[in-house]
Amino acid sequence: MGNMASPLSWLLLITLSCTLLICCSATSEEDPKADNYRASEYLLHSYQRSFNGFVAKLTMEEKKKLSGIEGVVSVFPNGKKQLHTTRSWDFMGFPQKVKRTPTESDIIIGMLDTGIWPESASFSDEGFGPQPSKWKGTCQTSSNFTCNNKIIGARYYRTDGKLGPTDIKSPRDSLGHGTHTASTAAGSLVRGASLLGLASGAARGGVPSARIAVYKICWHDGCPDADILAAFDDAIADGVDIISLSVGGYDPYDYFEDSIAIGAFHSMKNGILTSNSAGNTGPDPATITNFSPWSLSVAASTIDRKFVTKVKLGNNKVYEGVSVNTFEMDDMYPIIYGGDAPNTTGGYDSSYSRYCSEDSLDKSLVDGKIVLCDWLTSGKAAIAAGAVGTVMQDGGYSDSAYIYTYRHPTWTQEMVANKPMAIIQKSVEVKDELAPFVVSFSSRGPNPITSDILKPDLTAPGVDILAAWTEASSVTGKEGDTRVVPYNIISGTSMSCPHASAAAAYIKSFHPTWSPAAIKSALMTTAARMSVKTNTDMEFAYGAGHIDPVKAVHPGLIYDAGEANYVNFLCGQGYSTKHLRLITGDKSTCSATMNGTVWDLNYPSFTISTKSGVTVTRIFTRTVTNVGSAVSTYKAILAVPSGLSVKVEPSVLSFKSLGQKKTFTMTVGAAVDKGVISGSLVWDDGIHQVRSPIVAFVSS
Repeated sequence: MGNMASPLSWLLLITLSCTLLICCSATSEEDPKADNYRASEYLLHSYQRSFNGFVAKLTMEEKKKLSGIEGVVSVFPNGKKQLHTTRSWDFMGFPQKVKRTPTESDIIIGMLDTGIWPESASFSDEGFGPQPSKWKGTCQTSSNFTCNNKIIGARYYRTDGKLGPTDIKSPRDSLGHGTHTASTAAGSLVRGASLLGLASGAARGGVPSARIAVYKICWHDGCPDADILAAFDDAIADGVDIISLSVGGYDPYDYFEDSIAIGAFHSMKNGILTSNSAGNTGPDPATITNFSPWSLSVAASTIDRKFVTKVKLGNNKVYEGVSVNTFEMDDMYPIIYGGDAPNTTGGYDSSYSRYCSEDSLDKSLVDGKIVLCDWLTSGKAAIAAGAVGTVMQDGGYSDSAYIYTYRHPTWTQEMVANKPMAIIQKSVEVKDELAPFVVSFSSRGPNPITSDILKPDLTAPGVDILAAWTEASSVTGKEGDTRVVPYNIISGTSMSCPHASAAAAYIKSFHPTWSPAAIKSALMTTAARMSVKTNTDMEFAYGAGHIDPVKAVHPGLIYDAGEANYVNFLCGQGYSTKHLRLITGDKSTCSATMNGTVWDLNYPSFTISTKSGVTVTRIFTRTVTNVGSAVSTYKAILAVPSGLSVKVEPSVLSFKSLGQKKTFTMTVGAAVDKGVISGSLVWDDGIHQVRSPIVAFVSS
């Protein structure tokens, strides 16, 4: 350590230095120095089931020393990821009575999230048989948690052992997010579900007969990378079929520095598709945070139901705002503008109180009134000052509704004229005629690491989704909210991800031997086209289009890929053998024969990045596998806008048997002045239309 230090300073130094994730390509037998660290008292966790690595507390000096040991391919900090937080399935054309197979009950979806509320009616195992024989997992039972034949496994992870006051040391969900996503993917049918009367109807998951395996990785302060990798390690070995992960970072990370990308690669190697949320930091470009080519990246779009809240003034004029308000006022109340009620004794003036910021309002002026605020807040400050409700002006996007602890629609200037009275009404459902469109918060492409791979891959419902909720918390989880409910309405790519996970599980139930890439290809090439009028970011908002699970079961052709294809891609991107082994976990080596271009990765979309005013030509090589009619002929149909020239060779593919493969090349010339242009390639045999987007854009 250099200098003598007190135990407190030494422990503090360890805490501040970092908790590190160390991934090794060699075994401990081959690497005795690394093994010394495994035996260290600072070892927090060792990954041994599906890949090789461990977590330890180290100083920066120890980190540098360990990084230089033979066989250690990477050492990186244990950061934290964040959660990407009824009507939807029917809206997708995926009704309860859709054709299903008996093997759906053998499908296991691994939910990596905040845990689960096992008592929810959505997780009843009534009518379920014993767990599938392939299941190798466990249930970490406790005094407050047990599994059943629906929730067949449950684990929780907290490598550093630090829990908050609201955290529950078991797979039980104290936040609600994991319960919501699990029931969206695989919840049983529950009739009469609603959020205090809103969105009333039957709640169900996409594959209600499937089993759920719970891996609790997220707590009050986020989702540690060490725990994400530990959950991947276990889920792969336990025998899950699909991994659903509605979690991501705020910033993009290289594939070799991202626990989710690393875990997803290992799941792909073992035949398991990982479905990821794209992120909630849109609509700016290149904000997507889950974009590895071996996982499915899912954007969030609207359904044809939205919630609005109305304010009725004393003169009978009615104003409408966007929110989910479960409260009902019994009378009219005076309205006051926050800017007219500053807490001057506390040192605030109207420049603060207009925004209804904490402690900025004069209680004597706002008590018993509805407060109008110039900014979107939680409403907590106004209510703390005695207000009976808040009406807020939102300068941002209004294409999704939020739930508040208190009454909240949106206000206009006329509301403060002549000291009016008003009543805030309970929210109502209205039809959204523009649906589906990708919501503003959904993170956009292009892919920030590999610009010539289109991301997101597709979009699914993620706005105003009703699903099961924890009863260990309130509707919002905020102080003062006393509403404890079995079902809640929330929005996010966290909600769209389990829709895609369920669709993947549905395909898996029909095609149990299909690879992760085959399932992903089926979902992408059958996705419904989206309107560019309501989706101005085009493919960088919705990828291949809106998910269609029914069509995806019979795609006709698939673009398949496996570990070797992705290794070839990574080598071609210039990654070293050392970096490659961090992802693969084996002795893979980059060489002249393993050095493919990004345009040769057998991906179900085609993307070209270019510079403004520069014409570029790219040649894509693809191989398709026949999974439709044994004897069939597909013709290439191109839809190409000005600025793109496309040639497909051969333009006709004839198949004589199922499983037969055919290779084609597509030469694309692109001249883009600004923004994005796109077209499509469709392989059509008269029955199946296998559609892939062609995208060209000016990169920054």
